[in-house]
Amino acid sequence: MNSAHSVVRATREYEAWLASQVGVVRSDLQAKHRLMTEDGFSFLCATFYRWAQLFPALFPKLAGAPKVLGVGDLHVENYGTWRDAEGRLIWGINDFGEACPLPYTNDLVRLATSAWLAIEADALGLRRETACSMILEGYSAALATGGRPVVLSERNRWLHDAVTSR
Repeated sequence: MNSAHSVVRATREYEAWLASQVGVVRSDLQAKHRLMTEDGFSFLCATFYRWAQLFPALFPKLAGAPKVLGVGDLHVENYGTWRDAEGRLIWGINDFGEACPLPYTNDLVRLATSAWLAIEADALGLRRETACSMILEGYSAALATGGRPVVLSERNRWLHDAVTSR
């Protein structure tokens, strides 16, 4: 079976399982399928279930890394801002819908893959090497600080002054 048939089968099986767990809106799935065909980045964002199937076989050494509670469907569009209970502007990961125990390497490789695809689609203005370096630096910094989301006003005095002057 070729890879196109494999992903179609995996998608059907995943969506059948999903429909057995929650209500599924068929028109939303059809819209998702259309988006999946637009580019590699959109396909990646829509197919964590397939990534989870292939990651151990494609990266056996990485798949053997220690497990953590991973984000799972980590990609560059799953970062954003929000206000916390105190009204502070926060930046961090904003989608944990597929969080599960995974090798810690899974999130790093998936995030780097999404950055490469976003760069390829001219949606991220970095060089690939720069994006990967930033991902590793950010991961290391998060480990050192306990991994909490970034309170932007703590990092940027001008933003703190703008927010508190309202």
